[in-house]
Amino acid sequence: MTETMRHLVIEAPGELTWRETRRPQLQTGLDAIVQPLVVGRCDLDTGFVRGLAPIARGEPLGHECIAEVVEIGSHVNTVCVGMRVIVAAQISCGNCRACRLGATGRCESVPFGASFGMGRAGNHGGAIADYMRVPFADAMLVQLPPSLDPVQMIGAADMALDAWRAVGQPLQERPAAEVLVLGGLASVIGLYAAGLARSMGAARTVFCAKDAKQRIAAAVYGVEVVETLLPEHGRFDIIVDACGDASELPAMFRAAAPEAIITSVVFYEREFVLPQRELYLKGVTYRTGRPNVRPAIEPVLALCHAGFRPHALDQSVFPFDAAAGAWLADDLRVVISRTGDLT
Repeated sequence: MTETMRHLVIEAPGELTWRETRRPQLQTGLDAIVQPLVVGRCDLDTGFVRGLAPIARGEPLGHECIAEVVEIGSHVNTVCVGMRVIVAAQISCGNCRACRLGATGRCESVPFGASFGMGRAGNHGGAIADYMRVPFADAMLVQLPPSLDPVQMIGAADMALDAWRAVGQPLQERPAAEVLVLGGLASVIGLYAAGLARSMGAARTVFCAKDAKQRIAAAVYGVEVVETLLPEHGRFDIIVDACGDASELPAMFRAAAPEAIITSVVFYEREFVLPQRELYLKGVTYRTGRPNVRPAIEPVLALCHAGFRPHALDQSVFPFDAAAGAWLADDLRVVISRTGDLT
């Protein structure tokens, strides 16, 4: 077994390189070593490579990952060598108070925000690598059902999980709700939110985006598509803000129905004024923040079995060795696959 491996790091916006690093080893009996098979470029990765989101030079990239288990620690019970698994992007122990409450994105056993491939504390590396060490393997790894293709299902490893918290959870409570998705900066997450809403039987799903490419992609999910949000489009019980343009927010707030739930899956660098009186009188809930992805894996996989298709969006699939160039591509959805028989 070689002691080194390669991983992809960011040198600067628009500049990615492969570097040699130490091959990860088991550190505790709770660890697993996995080999990434398929890695998807997340909306956050797009922000990193385009200089829209901060990340330090030399940080490894990649966190939306389906992998094969190659080694397990002595206390790992739920996964075995050779199993194909979804690797949760956020590091979580599954046992602390936050994890038991479902707040796995805020695990108390690791540095706050620890994740793969996002430049966060903890030195956990990235998924565009020959191998990854996964701590708390029983908590973080979920078997990909053999009937599901890894390339087709890669969206279920991260971005569909972010979309789930914005639309899936509220629709479980309000199955007849009308849903609005504002597309934009978080392009794929917004599209997945529209697709999930449609597959869950929302009474109505409207996808609004200035970008023509996103509108064309959203139509694949059979939702209503508009370029500009107007009063005649009505009011909505569930709203997903994937826009990232604060100038679009007043119209969004006006479109909220009484007791609406609004979830922002983007982060605004500049402060904006909330129409507090309007939101108060209508009883609107406005949610923002990092998602808790681990609890969403099983519900999203169940929806994939039931007909939700992450791969309905056109995916540009590249060989693993071509990751440096692929991560810079203008394509809406970029995926790298280690072996040709996975496509």
